[in-house]
Amino acid sequence: MTVPPGGSPPEHPVPNVGIPEQLARRMSMAEQHEYLRARLSRRALVTAGAFAGAGLLSGCTGDDSASPARTTSAPVTHPATGRVPGSAVAPFGRHLAFGADPKTQMRISWQVPFAVKKPYVRVGSKPWDLSRRIDAEVRDLRTPSLSKKLPAVEQYYLHAALDGLKPGTRYYYGVGHEGFDPTSAERLSTIGSFRTAPARPEQFVFTAFGDQGVSYDALASDQVILGQNPSFHLHAGDICYADTTGHGKDSDTYDARVWDQFLAQTESVAKSVPWMVTTGNHDMEAWYSPDGYGGQAARWSLPDNGFDPKRSPGVYSFTYGNVGIVALDANDVSYEIPANLGYSDGKQSEWLDKRLGELRKSVDFIVVFFHHCMYSTATHASDGGLRDAWLPLFTKHQVDLVINGHNHVYERTDAIKGGEVGKRVPVGASTDPTRDGTVYVTAGGAGKDLYGFPDGVKDSYERKVNDRESVDSFHWTKGKSERPETVEWSRVRYTGFSFLAIEAETGSAAKLKVSALAQNGGRVDYFEVRRGS
Repeated sequence: MTVPPGGSPPEHPVPNVGIPEQLARRMSMAEQHEYLRARLSRRALVTAGAFAGAGLLSGCTGDDSASPARTTSAPVTHPATGRVPGSAVAPFGRHLAFGADPKTQMRISWQVPFAVKKPYVRVGSKPWDLSRRIDAEVRDLRTPSLSKKLPAVEQYYLHAALDGLKPGTRYYYGVGHEGFDPTSAERLSTIGSFRTAPARPEQFVFTAFGDQGVSYDALASDQVILGQNPSFHLHAGDICYADTTGHGKDSDTYDARVWDQFLAQTESVAKSVPWMVTTGNHDMEAWYSPDGYGGQAARWSLPDNGFDPKRSPGVYSFTYGNVGIVALDANDVSYEIPANLGYSDGKQSEWLDKRLGELRKSVDFIVVFFHHCMYSTATHASDGGLRDAWLPLFTKHQVDLVINGHNHVYERTDAIKGGEVGKRVPVGASTDPTRDGTVYVTAGGAGKDLYGFPDGVKDSYERKVNDRESVDSFHWTKGKSERPETVEWSRVRYTGFSFLAIEAETGSAAKLKVSALAQNGGRVDYFEVRRGS
């Protein structure tokens, strides 16, 4: 408490009404001034109720909130119903995603550890004026006890759809429920924010990786990504590894509680950066129908414009600025891990052909992301099923960039056209997809244990180039067999934790500036994509 020189403390001290640090960083001085005036004008901040409300979150109630005998780390339950009061349940695991139109739609998702009543989102253009309230949908996910060591788990995922937003606008939001008001004084630090896509294309950055999991390295990857100030992030599957086996079978080892850890870990970035995911082989959780994607549908609210949103939540597309993004489910066409091979009966590929054609007429660049590798030489190598199903479509529609995970390394190809090298693209080079073909990037070094390249094949990246004319590898064929192949397209290789940062420039000289950054922020690869250059 600050006491004026020569003065004495006020009889009734005013509680701290400072601006939470996370909010202050995003506000101008004028906005901070307006914020403080608005908060100080609310007499409720200096009432005893404000202090009592703060005690409820730590399990304390009534006038005895300071008494050690009444303080407990366990939630307080109602003596008659056994229900945890809403005031003692704090939301966590907030994550954003665009709707089909990023200019006007945002989806806010979060989790609560116990059932709550009347969940909602408050949103507004100022952090002190969240006047719009949107009711949330509850998706209750039940997982049975799958072994003697694991209990049955019930998880509560909440989702709110925000439509009719203004393009290029910063919004602030808070999530709550009966008994938990995010706009109350003691909960202001829970307020988050996001920005909608601009009405007209402008320069922006987005990031991407795959194969994250829950670990120190996974958390570090999130924080480095946050430092890029991306407009959105692409996660190319194998999200949290609750399923540690990844075969898409009932016999897989699975612990649903890992999702709680993952969403809590990711919240620091996903609460403000739309976290656009797709499905990997470890995301085929066989205990949920249909096709093992019921868990995905419960946890994520993604654009619903794919070929079958209810069955395949990880298949969708959206446009941001001058870039069209397409998310695919590689499990549908994988020869290596065939648990879901052919489940869409070709409908995903039909939708892809149509969607790529539409995007080609309306954007400068098309970026496609999915999990399994179409071109890689690391542990899992390449999947021939993906080449058979989608390579002709990528060639036909001149896709500009493909991003995969699956192999826990960074590897980048030359430009590939019709299955052959169209142009060598060393570090720092530029490529034209209309002439040279598509560059494929494996960005699977987000946090799980790292893989390696074939024996004798060294890393080759910026400032440490070890170029090779060819690498002996293989690709998966029907029947889950490995066919050896000697490839000439493996241009950049790095076995450290890393991610992609892609800057899109607009105008007559539109281009994608693609960088691969190591966990320490150092650059390991860089190239540019320019059409018609």
